Amino acid sequence: MSSRISIANLSIDEQLHEFINNTVLPGLPVSAEQFWQGFSEINTQFSRENRELLAKRESLQSQIDNWHLENPTFDLASYKQFLQGIGYLTAPVDDFQISTSNVDKEIAQLAGPQLVVPIMNARFALNAVNARWGSLYDALYGSNIIDEDNGAEKVGGYNPVRGQKVIAYAKQWLNESLPLVNANHETVQQYSIENSQLVLTLVNGEQTLLDDQTQWLGYTGDKAAPSSLIFQHNGLHIELCFDATSPIGKSDSAHMSDITLESALTTIMDCEDSVAAVDAEDKVIAYKNWLGLMQANLTETIEKSGSTFTRSMNTDKTFTTPSDQTATLKGRSLMFVRNVGHLMTNPAIVDDSGNEVFEGIMDAMITSLIAMHDLQGPAQGGNSTEGSIYIVKPKMHGPDEVNFANRLFNAVENVLGLPRNTIKMGIMDEERRTSVNLKQCIYQARERVVFINTGFLDRTGDEIHTSMLAGPMTRKNDIKLTKWISAYEQNNVDIGLSCGFSQRAQIGKGMWPVPDDMATMMDVKIGHPKSGANTAWVPSPTAATLHALHYHQVNVVKQQQLLSTRTPINPDDMLNIPLADDTSWTIQEIESELDNNAQGILGYVVRWIDQGVGCSKVPDINNVGLMEDRATLRISSQHIANWLAHNICSKEQVQASLEKMAKVVDEQNLHDPHYQPMAINVESSIAFLAASALIFEGKSQPSGYTEPLLHQFRQQKKAI
Repeated sequence: MSSRISIANLSIDEQLHEFINNTVLPGLPVSAEQFWQGFSEINTQFSRENRELLAKRESLQSQIDNWHLENPTFDLASYKQFLQGIGYLTAPVDDFQISTSNVDKEIAQLAGPQLVVPIMNARFALNAVNARWGSLYDALYGSNIIDEDNGAEKVGGYNPVRGQKVIAYAKQWLNESLPLVNANHETVQQYSIENSQLVLTLVNGEQTLLDDQTQWLGYTGDKAAPSSLIFQHNGLHIELCFDATSPIGKSDSAHMSDITLESALTTIMDCEDSVAAVDAEDKVIAYKNWLGLMQANLTETIEKSGSTFTRSMNTDKTFTTPSDQTATLKGRSLMFVRNVGHLMTNPAIVDDSGNEVFEGIMDAMITSLIAMHDLQGPAQGGNSTEGSIYIVKPKMHGPDEVNFANRLFNAVENVLGLPRNTIKMGIMDEERRTSVNLKQCIYQARERVVFINTGFLDRTGDEIHTSMLAGPMTRKNDIKLTKWISAYEQNNVDIGLSCGFSQRAQIGKGMWPVPDDMATMMDVKIGHPKSGANTAWVPSPTAATLHALHYHQVNVVKQQQLLSTRTPINPDDMLNIPLADDTSWTIQEIESELDNNAQGILGYVVRWIDQGVGCSKVPDINNVGLMEDRATLRISSQHIANWLAHNICSKEQVQASLEKMAKVVDEQNLHDPHYQPMAINVESSIAFLAASALIFEGKSQPSGYTEPLLHQFRQQKKAI
């Protein structure tokens, strides 16, 4: 255990103190004394109110539990009146428009994919920030969008049969996005620049030009034989690359070797759901990576196929315009940082009363301080050209908690000497009390909000916990078919548009969870831009490049204009609880549901507790790899807790399912040399005990969150 430093009524872990003082602060106009004294004052000012807000959550939950016990037959009108009476539903606010200023175009004006990555993994962070541009050819070649029929298998080295299918798919897309006059891209033999105009020579010797709607911005290389050509469509950039010596370029009539697309416009570097950060050691890893990203010098040495190489952050793209001027395009994704919510504390800093400091306060101070390197350091504007810091604030419950976060950011700006509203706020619309009061929540941060995003998974977990005593929930896969979800998703867009988000802030949608099934993603996820969302989460850089195609198909600004006149949803629809209409399930159906939940819980928790992995591709009960983080864990644990509360299943049945699924998860992880089996002795497996506690103590966990128990058991594991 490292020693601690006492300063300004705080006891700071030496690792964190040394990192802040010796690595972060040098080069910034903030002294160590100013920072720690300011931190102490903010902690004194806000920690008591933080506890009061958490107590309010518990008070409201207790009142809701009692109401359900006293009203076993659910009546929506009575329920709504009750929620208004206890202040769960707050008074409406008059119509308003957000006034956030100095917002980067990637957020305010453009529509495109968004990545969310665990900030503690430097390799993932670098892959994400560099996913601003991606190869369409590579994305198609490696995915199941291109079938493997007739010799087009993904085996060995480059398969020219598969390659031709990729090229055919991509060029057909080019014809739709960058149309030519009376020709198509398959028949072009040469792209060249003559008299500041792009001329296309066809294989039959004729020449043609770009259609009037095609925006050509410039080129790299030689005018007669460009190395690449830059275009713009729906605000997004497209680069056609040429290389006659490459395997693909050799076989192409115009020597086109690739099509690279502007892909992940924005990335959320996550300090929350996708990481396992339980102490100062973990927090320093997270903060150190954020510092590297803000100073644009983060690197990671990677070993692959027996060789090592160093991955670093991409530089901007430079090209020549038709008028022979030099121009640049951003080479990196614009970064948010997701702070921890209001619930958790962390032993990295303790106050003079022996209380751990709230992690949300710690994150606000330290991630903002670090981001000042982007605002004022040598890499000034490497992230935000508008001089803003972008913080996503998750798991807030209602307007009072958003107001608290807004005032916290005010105080941080004061300590760090930043202009008011330098720190921009992303509001995760993922808790029930936020979604039913969304307009009121946005109002509380109307001068700094840049983002609202639905989080179906956490929203479902909170739905189950809030309504724990209302009755047994329907089976987990059926919850997504219930009425409140579609109302919730539409309401997020409608409220965002009514508050002036279009071309000023992001309206976001959630994650595609199956990273190996891009074909289905392409069929389903186009629904997000069609819904009026100008961003949506994807699980990988490859998925970002493919999802970018959707934003070429749908002009989101025009779509938002159309949707702004539709009839809003009935907000009462969001109060419908996904209760089971009929609970006469067979023993086999109940055990199948328990097995599915238990396997997902164990598969995620064992990596979290034993290896400190907060987000990974976890095989489900059918061995389909799913991207899992704490949100999925929250649903599964709360679902079983609900069934236990209503005697749908017994504790013995759940325990039997856990022990059976421990064997399945052990088998699924046989390839992992770091894996520690659970089923050999479940009573001695800290991971198994953690998974069990999440279920059997799930009813009493604050808002059904998994973090308190995960942190407790992870700290036990690290202490061994």
